[in-house]
Amino acid sequence: MEETVQQTDVTTRAIQRAKWRLIPFLVLMYILGYLDRANVAYAKQALQTSVGITEAAFAFAAGIFFVGYAVFELPSNLVLHRIGARTWLARIMVTWGLVASAMAFVVGDTSFWILRLLLGLAEAGFFPGVLLYLTYWFPARDRAQMMGLFYLSQPLSFILGGPLSGLLLDMDGAFGLHGWQLMFLVEGLAASAVGVWAYFYLTDRPETAQWMPADERKALSQAIAAEEQAKSKQGTIHFWDAMRNPLLLQFALTYFCVAICGYGIAFYLPAQVSALLGVKVGLYVTIVAALPWLCALAVTTFWPGLAQRTGLRRTFTVISLLCAGGGMIAAGYTTPAIAIVALCISVSGLLSAQPIFWTFPTIYFGGYAAAGAIAVINAIGNLGGFVAPNLKVAAEATFGTSVAGNWVIGGGALAAACIVMLIPRKVDAVNSSSETQDRIATSGVRS
Repeated sequence: MEETVQQTDVTTRAIQRAKWRLIPFLVLMYILGYLDRANVAYAKQALQTSVGITEAAFAFAAGIFFVGYAVFELPSNLVLHRIGARTWLARIMVTWGLVASAMAFVVGDTSFWILRLLLGLAEAGFFPGVLLYLTYWFPARDRAQMMGLFYLSQPLSFILGGPLSGLLLDMDGAFGLHGWQLMFLVEGLAASAVGVWAYFYLTDRPETAQWMPADERKALSQAIAAEEQAKSKQGTIHFWDAMRNPLLLQFALTYFCVAICGYGIAFYLPAQVSALLGVKVGLYVTIVAALPWLCALAVTTFWPGLAQRTGLRRTFTVISLLCAGGGMIAAGYTTPAIAIVALCISVSGLLSAQPIFWTFPTIYFGGYAAAGAIAVINAIGNLGGFVAPNLKVAAEATFGTSVAGNWVIGGGALAAACIVMLIPRKVDAVNSSSETQDRIATSGVRS
């Protein structure tokens, strides 16, 4: 018994070491990725003024990113599972950074559409690849917390990247370039540089981590291996079994609805705040627009971990999604000050729901099934990023009010909450209790 406790302590130390080694760097990578994906929101007004991009053309370009993104999600994740995360994630970052930089040379609607499509192709596989990578390193009992920490990338990309984008936009004319051109160049090249760094920094799996003591490498590797064995009994580990599993479609539809809300916020929050304040998008607007993301940052640091510890992951996810949808809809009917508060509630709900949601498929699916399932869920789900801007524009044109757009964005989160409530209890219970997870971890150490 004493030996088992000692070995469990070794596993705990290994997890903490991996957490501080990997999570901050993965957060940095995704900050740059999300910023390069969503910084068109800050450039929207400038592009319309200097290049003549129309409202409909912007919505189409913002969404077409996800068409290319969806097409290559599955093959990208299968390649990562085969050749290793270090090489593949580095390749993705370098490629998307170069394409993001090329956005500085947009001259009209067509070039804007083409580059957004290419950006989606280049970035495909990064987010699901990181989620898969986390399953290689962290047992289920710790995964909600780690995913919550990784999801801090999104608010941080707006808290830090938003003002940076605003500052670069305000540098209009520097080096003979428009501010939006500087923004795309600087942020895109930064991603490529970090991609090169990633190749030398990341480690594929615990057993090859030379920066970790040998006893910790062994303990963590055995704990992860034991969980994979448990998934073969409780969940699904074979690729084609996962593709035929009806739960895969349910997870994908949930994430599709979440993405409608998420990308509706990402693409239009700066413009929404600009309208509330009555000033154009610049440094001031981006600072105010960062407030909802700052609130989301605070909530996401504790909410997913609390959901995992209580074993009420489904309930916590539904609460978060109801806040996301309700806050967005309420923001269309209040004064500017209260609307900002409502947006803070909406963004906090949106961000805190997602890391909890991802514990369902990553705990239920294992092996190649996990690689395929995560990619398919993310691919289908992110098509919501194509639907959101186009449906928002259509709704506002049909009803003649911007409030209709709020209903589209908020309605996505409300629909997701309804689908999550239908997730079977057996899925919510798989490895959800700390007692079960501790047994799995210690059995892996003893084997």
